[in-house]
Amino acid sequence: MLALLALQTAHAADRPLVLGVFPNMTVKQIVETYRPLADSLEKHLQRRVVIYSARDFKIFAGRTYRGEYDIVLTAPHLAFLARQEAGYRPLLKYAQPVRGLLVVRHDAPLRDLSDLRGRTLATADPLALVVLAIHAQLGAHGLRRDQDYRTLDFSTHLNAAMQVVNGRADAAVLGLHPYNLMQPELRRQLRVLAETPSLSSLMFLAHPRLRDAEAQAIRMGLLRFAATSQGQAFIQRGGYGGLVEASGRELESFRPYALQAQTLLRAAGR
Repeated sequence: MLALLALQTAHAADRPLVLGVFPNMTVKQIVETYRPLADSLEKHLQRRVVIYSARDFKIFAGRTYRGEYDIVLTAPHLAFLARQEAGYRPLLKYAQPVRGLLVVRHDAPLRDLSDLRGRTLATADPLALVVLAIHAQLGAHGLRRDQDYRTLDFSTHLNAAMQVVNGRADAAVLGLHPYNLMQPELRRQLRVLAETPSLSSLMFLAHPRLRDAEAQAIRMGLLRFAATSQGQAFIQRGGYGGLVEASGRELESFRPYALQAQTLLRAAGR
């Protein structure tokens, strides 16, 4: 039995850790952004770390709930569902709160939310927290989705922004972090029409198959990376503000958004 346990442990150590990154950017952006973090974790853990994502939020959520990621970086409302459905444990989160941005072309005549009546909004995905928050804000101004305005989904925040730049949509819903990572020349072609209140940022969680010692080693590896010059550059470029503790209690505040996302996932046949 001891030999079998040792063999199983060796196999687990040989298997690379899978870091699942929320698909709020293109695959190229995700790999370029998170490869330094994964490389740092590899050195700290002495174990290969591979980066995975998905082509859209629905597939990413499904893979998360099936436990395909050892470490997952995801939005707080989907983190709530990850804990509820697959037992993921919160580790850390980005310190800087995020906001949803409603952007238009810099030369567009739109000046306030009421001007969006009868208009088309481009979004990354209907499951995105910032999209749900913008819908709530528009609703508070008397604008009803699919009645007073319509939305079209384009998989990533960058794609959504390009619809506005190219005149295919009147406005786009973007997250603050993806917006900050866009090229300056692209941002100069956009103007922020409205912002949501502050929301908690992306969270790192560990799958329950990882033992407590493994989860803590990952947590320490992330914090050590954040303290390096390379980690500081990573944090500054993304506007993440650092890494701080994330708790299960905090996730409870996202239950309303999580339940909306759950309804959308079920309607999509997850």
